[in-house]
Amino acid sequence: MTLTVHTFVYDEDCQSHLLDDAEDGSDMAGTEVCRTALWGSEAARALGARFLPALATGNLHVEPEDVDDFLEECELLHRNAARLAGDSGDRRDYVVARLANITAAALRARAVGGGVLVW
Repeated sequence: MTLTVHTFVYDEDCQSHLLDDAEDGSDMAGTEVCRTALWGSEAARALGARFLPALATGNLHVEPEDVDDFLEECELLHRNAARLAGDSGDRRDYVVARLANITAAALRARAVGGGVLVW
């Protein structure tokens, strides 16, 4: 199984709806093991990550009002991709590519006033 990242918006009845995936298919956020070994790792937590570590215990729903903070977390993790890769056993380019997909979804969310779902 794999983790995917999507942008969602709320309608007038407060129901969430996923937007179309990126045209290039870049919705991959990692393999299922990334929930704990990468995003929920001690290294990510030690860096101060608070959103992505939630994947260790479930899916991640970033509400629209939290997207800017989430983007800051993505940037923090990107700056420390080598450390995350070393601790998780992944290659740095793998971590960077998954973070790029997550960041792109968050940027789309910010542009439309939506949120981010990683599941």
